[in-house]
Amino acid sequence: MSVWKHLAELGGLTVHPFLADDDIDTFEPDNDEHLAELVASAPEPGAVAWKIATHFDAELEFPEVLELFLKTVDTTQVRALVIGYWATDILDGDEEPVIGLLCAHADRFPALRHLFVADITSEEHEVSWIPPEDITPLLDAFPNLEELGYRFGQFRTAQPGHVLRPTRHARLRKLVLQTGGMPAQLPRAVAACEFPALDHLDLWLGVDMYGGDATTADLADLLDGTRHPALRHLGLMNSEIQDEVAAAVAAAPVVARLRSLDLSMGTLSDTGAEALLAGRPLTHLERLAIHHHFLGDGAARRLREALEPTGVTVDLSEACTPWEAESPEEGRYTQVAE
Repeated sequence: MSVWKHLAELGGLTVHPFLADDDIDTFEPDNDEHLAELVASAPEPGAVAWKIATHFDAELEFPEVLELFLKTVDTTQVRALVIGYWATDILDGDEEPVIGLLCAHADRFPALRHLFVADITSEEHEVSWIPPEDITPLLDAFPNLEELGYRFGQFRTAQPGHVLRPTRHARLRKLVLQTGGMPAQLPRAVAACEFPALDHLDLWLGVDMYGGDATTADLADLLDGTRHPALRHLGLMNSEIQDEVAAAVAAAPVVARLRSLDLSMGTLSDTGAEALLAGRPLTHLERLAIHHHFLGDGAARRLREALEPTGVTVDLSEACTPWEAESPEEGRYTQVAE
């Protein structure tokens, strides 16, 4: 399973491509008429989430598109930025590092509050083949950032480096890390970071086949409830060990102060649902998301009956059927892997 849709909004703003695919192939950066048309047709700089991207076989390289953006848009007003595909061939890690490019121009974006890097779908490139970079420099370069999203893979990286190193960021409120295989180091690194304002955390844990070797032991520091005191939403999603994750969450101190909990996109079965029902109370939640799951009708009903009368919105959409396999466990699958 893979990612099929591009982001439609970021930071409450509609995503607006700076250059559409066709324009990338026909635009002449040195043509004054083309530049004038681009400026005239652009929305207000702070009214949209700008997307900067190339595509496979594009005529313009990503650094050229970025320079054109800096030249034609008042980036001092840009509040939200989405980085899409940044190669004109297969992404293999030989391109100029996109995070380095962003950091080099950080002073041009004083109003930037929302950033998502690698809004790439499977039609462009499988998630597992998106070369990982260290996102720590982004947090250092953009001290006013409130939201950071990053999508990456490990399949083509024999010895992946750190995606995040322990750091401090005073204003980050939302962190989203999406992958089909999360290395064990990453949730530990998130827990080791000082994010005093962080209230929303989503981690896609993925599968072992694509580098997802994070276990519930690697989540322990996140779940103890002391590392990020402002946290109110926790997503531990897209995991092939979703039942184990659910059991760990059910006993976790952090649950008591959450408003929403997301265990969706994974292999959750009746076993995980029963662990949630037997664990710490969830009746204080506003929302429990378990879409894309493998619960039977009985377990799904018990969850609803236990939580919905107390006002909890329970999302049990996308009930899945296991593939034919020797055991139900082998037949369950995450929403995103390759």
